[in-house]
Amino acid sequence: MTTPDAPPARTDPQPPRLRTRRRRPAPYLLLVPALGTLALGLGYPLVRQVVMSFQEFGLAQQFGTADPEWIGLDNYADVLTDATTWAVVARSLAFCLAAATLTMLLGTVVALLMRQLSTAPRIVLQVSMLAAWASPLVASLTVWNWLFDSRYGIVNWFLVTLGFEGMDGYSWLANPWTFFLVAGVIVVWMSVPFVAFSLYAALTQVPEETIEAAQLDGATRTQRFRFIVVPTIRPVLSIVMLLQIVWDLRLFAQIKYLQNAGGTVSETNLLGTYLYQLGVAQSEYGVASAVAMLMLLLTLGLTFGYVRSLLREERTA
Repeated sequence: MTTPDAPPARTDPQPPRLRTRRRRPAPYLLLVPALGTLALGLGYPLVRQVVMSFQEFGLAQQFGTADPEWIGLDNYADVLTDATTWAVVARSLAFCLAAATLTMLLGTVVALLMRQLSTAPRIVLQVSMLAAWASPLVASLTVWNWLFDSRYGIVNWFLVTLGFEGMDGYSWLANPWTFFLVAGVIVVWMSVPFVAFSLYAALTQVPEETIEAAQLDGATRTQRFRFIVVPTIRPVLSIVMLLQIVWDLRLFAQIKYLQNAGGTVSETNLLGTYLYQLGVAQSEYGVASAVAMLMLLLTLGLTFGYVRSLLREERTA
């Protein structure tokens, strides 16, 4: 008795894993309006500023009574050989790194504190930080100016009460060192809520089971934070630190307000106020554009490492 032959196995001319996935153009077409808006809103001013940095551009060119004159790299030569520019750059970098580092440290501590608090105290702390963060900038700066006022400021009164008689009538804004101390307190106070809320949201994603398992295995609190918590929230830490560096490097409103309140402009300029002084006060728009390009390069240099680490983590994920 013979059995019928088995049917031939069905072969797929192309394995599923080798099939190419067709990309539909619809998602890319939907991005065109957004990309066009960004190119128009950001691209044109950037290109215009690059062009102006190679031109002699002042009040005459601004009002149209004279045409811009192409002078090549003269503006950059003036900027790079000016001792004032390098002093402002060094001052800006030092203030930016100090303020960003202190903001990240305090924001991390507050985020960890919110993680440990019970519901009621945590809500009170969050509402307080949100109120401070949402306060109008000018109103907040006015209050801080009152606190450090040389005649009726509560800070001087408190220090005199503690026995520091030399602080009676002391002007915090007249001295560049105490000027930047006040500016740093204000900048950090305004930035900590954003860092704390961002890191607290990241901390809620840390698996409690992993932390409890590490605790049962004998890991200390420092070890659990270093080897479990930090690697989990590292992407958020990198992004927040990146934003803080960018924001603190281009700081303007806080410094300008304190300068108007009694600071010495020539000794307290940062890159943001220095650009304002060159472009608006002195009408040297070409030189100001060259300084703006230098500021852009500094920002890219400071943030390059963070951007590269973010891209590496994205590829790994």
